[in-house]
Amino acid sequence: MADILETIVANKRKEVARQKQAVNLQTLVALGGDRLERPTFSMRQSLASSATGIIAEFKRKSPSKGWLHPGARVQDVLPFYAEGGASACSILTDGDFFGGSLSDLQQARRLVNIPLLRKDFIVDPYQLYQARVMGADAVLLIAACLSKEECAQLAATAHSLQLEVLLEVHSAEELDHVNADIDMLGVNNRHLGTFDTDVKHSFTLIDQLKGYAPLLVSESGISQAETVKQLRAAGFRGFLIGETFMKTAQPGETLRNFIEALR
Repeated sequence: MADILETIVANKRKEVARQKQAVNLQTLVALGGDRLERPTFSMRQSLASSATGIIAEFKRKSPSKGWLHPGARVQDVLPFYAEGGASACSILTDGDFFGGSLSDLQQARRLVNIPLLRKDFIVDPYQLYQARVMGADAVLLIAACLSKEECAQLAATAHSLQLEVLLEVHSAEELDHVNADIDMLGVNNRHLGTFDTDVKHSFTLIDQLKGYAPLLVSESGISQAETVKQLRAAGFRGFLIGETFMKTAQPGETLRNFIEALR
């Protein structure tokens, strides 16, 4: 099997190059105007103070599962995520592999007043400016996509834009990417090369994470409220859940029932 992550990142670099050619950074910043001055919401603080810590994700498809909810509209999901008790929302903005767009993020910002994470394969500072202009409060950086130096540069740039940083790792070896500008540290239970998922991965790594300052997040493969309870007891404070909600007809209602089961 070809490495899915390599395919996605190669495609992303071409995509960003096209975007920069169409709208250069100076123009993007100028178009952003007052939106670059918008006070951001702290995702880290929201998760730390929450009794549930659910980061509810909006995505239409995934490389491994195909289409989950092809007709999903931001306006039909995000307000109900917020009302249902999500501590934050993750918006997939990759189009080719996840069926998302930056306009999904922009629309989400107009609809809810909780932290929004731009979830994408970020390989260029340009994407951070896009995230800020479109309404994100935090961005995902994936250790497997970046060198330590690239990660440090992107994290510092994100902070200069008042964006918090969620660093995603899959192995203990990737913990060398943690730096002073990382606000949240996520364990992806899905291997990005094969897209195989096992939530036990978070429990396997927890002892090696406890010495780090960032707030801990478990990502992917979570489908039961009991699993969240166990992860919270282990030390995690954020729980990124997408497919469990988005594969249903009413993702917001599914989230509400999930949170009820946590109480």
